[in-house]
Amino acid sequence: MLYHLFYPLHEAYSAFNVFRYITFRAVYAIVTAFLISLIFGPLLIRKLKEYHIGQEIREEGPKTHFSKAGTPTMGGLLILIALVLPSLLWADLTNRYVWLILFSTLGFGSIGFWDDYLKVIKKRNLGLQGRYKLVGQTIVGLGVALFLYYYPSNPEYATRLGVPFFKTVLPDLDGLYIPFAILLVVGASNAVNLTDGLDGLAIVPVIVSMIAYMV
Repeated sequence: MLYHLFYPLHEAYSAFNVFRYITFRAVYAIVTAFLISLIFGPLLIRKLKEYHIGQEIREEGPKTHFSKAGTPTMGGLLILIALVLPSLLWADLTNRYVWLILFSTLGFGSIGFWDDYLKVIKKRNLGLQGRYKLVGQTIVGLGVALFLYYYPSNPEYATRLGVPFFKTVLPDLDGLYIPFAILLVVGASNAVNLTDGLDGLAIVPVIVSMIAYMV
């Protein structure tokens, strides 16, 4: 949004030329996300505690976890807000891949929200059943795969797979690209779920992964 508002002014005011640099907008998007978390994080936690929106502990789980019953959950809402709002503010919204990322983020976020809703509001300890989660993840993955298949950034390499350390080895997946992409998206989503735990074990590998993408 800010890119489209201010960058056109660069012809009259050269200072606005900085808006064309991805690094400039990325840094300010990070700062915006940090400020959103810093300002609204404590408020959200207080509200979650006030309305007793806390984690239900499974009876078959470790006994040490029972002391953490009621720990505020649905904190993923803050993550979604801190990701989506800065993206809308600082990204080039004519770039279709920005919308693809937002679609997949909100898609998986909706599945997580529904899972937490069933656990907290409906008091269903197990939340959303695994098969329904998988169906939802597959639908989102299919949307991502179809988009990448029909709107590739480089049609010549649209369905080719890059092999690390072998730059000339580029096998063409052709029709297998879509199921492969779905498997990759769904697998990555579940990798986070399997890594995560009551104490937020997923955050460190997520940070490492995000740093790799940032570089």
